Amino acid sequence: MKAKVLVFIALAVLAAGLFAGCAGEEKIPTTTQTTTTETASEKKLSAAFVYVSPIGDAGWTYSHDLGRQYIERVYGVKTAYAENVAEGGDDERVIREFAEQGYDVIFTTSFGFMDATITVAKDFPNTIFMHCSGYKTAKNVGTYFGRMYQARYLSGLVAGAMTKTNKIGYVAAVPIPEVIRGINAFALGVKKVNPDAKIYVVWTGTWYDPAKEKEAALSLIDEGCDVIAQHQDSPAAQQAAEERGVYSIGYHSDMSKFAPHAHLTSAVWNWSVIYSYVIEQVMQGTWKSEQIWWGIDKGVVNITPLSDVVPEDVKKMVEEEKQKYLNGEVPEQYPFVGPIYDQQGNLVKAEGEVMTDKELLSMNFFVDNVVGEIPSASE
Repeated sequence: MKAKVLVFIALAVLAAGLFAGCAGEEKIPTTTQTTTTETASEKKLSAAFVYVSPIGDAGWTYSHDLGRQYIERVYGVKTAYAENVAEGGDDERVIREFAEQGYDVIFTTSFGFMDATITVAKDFPNTIFMHCSGYKTAKNVGTYFGRMYQARYLSGLVAGAMTKTNKIGYVAAVPIPEVIRGINAFALGVKKVNPDAKIYVVWTGTWYDPAKEKEAALSLIDEGCDVIAQHQDSPAAQQAAEERGVYSIGYHSDMSKFAPHAHLTSAVWNWSVIYSYVIEQVMQGTWKSEQIWWGIDKGVVNITPLSDVVPEDVKKMVEEEKQKYLNGEVPEQYPFVGPIYDQQGNLVKAEGEVMTDKELLSMNFFVDNVVGEIPSASE
């Protein structure tokens, strides 16, 4: 897998707001471009980003790149990126090249980059590495992620209120705890407002393949699903919903422009919050390895404004649930508070019992209103 690297140096520090919002199959030729040459006396802080899919104009990598642009613009950081880097393939080489080039901070933005990040970090003890969504750390390696399940839950409330067939489709990428957790949080949101509705899951086995994503969405629509949600990197599922006249829930960034009539809301990332936090620590010389997992209250995750087709009472209900996070009225793990049952009817958490972060990070079951199976690693 070849990677495309573009290097930009910010020309001015501008104060600007940003509301931003995973393996690719396309082959993108490697090209390198440097805009200026720095002397030792004017050397700026530098940060490199390793992306698993093309940046495009929506999706996981797009949302991370908005964060990269933000720290470049606001903090004057010299940044570089490599896109479409294969997990478990070309990732170690790309990460190592950035380290050899002397970048101060290297952000590796996909779960599958975890082992490669740890391996390279051992050889560059003076370089700071931040890995997104993983769990392995070292003295010079920290991790970061967002509690996206909170936004998934809110979007599930919307989907449960808007379905007429009580069949909601979910196009899912890869069966890791992150994806399973999002499906379950979405399902718990649906269940709260519509106990009769079911969530039907179809796996694509890829983070980014628009053709597969659209095919999966169409198959769910053919089965009677009238709301389509997704954990994918392209807007293909949204476009399928738009074409077939059903509703959709976007992900990563605001996907309303791809499905102006179908789109109800999107669960989105704002990575600039975490990237700003890390860069400020590095600039101040106070950075230390930690595991960051922030949610709605910190502004890392959210949902976009609800469509005009969503009734006012539903909008009010969703806002009230969101305020519970902002006001600290519920634990960070909410909606994973009992009673919670799995697909077999087993009680996973009793009334009022809260799932731990450890349990959330290793989640490997579906809740009882989800239809579908979790593939094994060999499938």
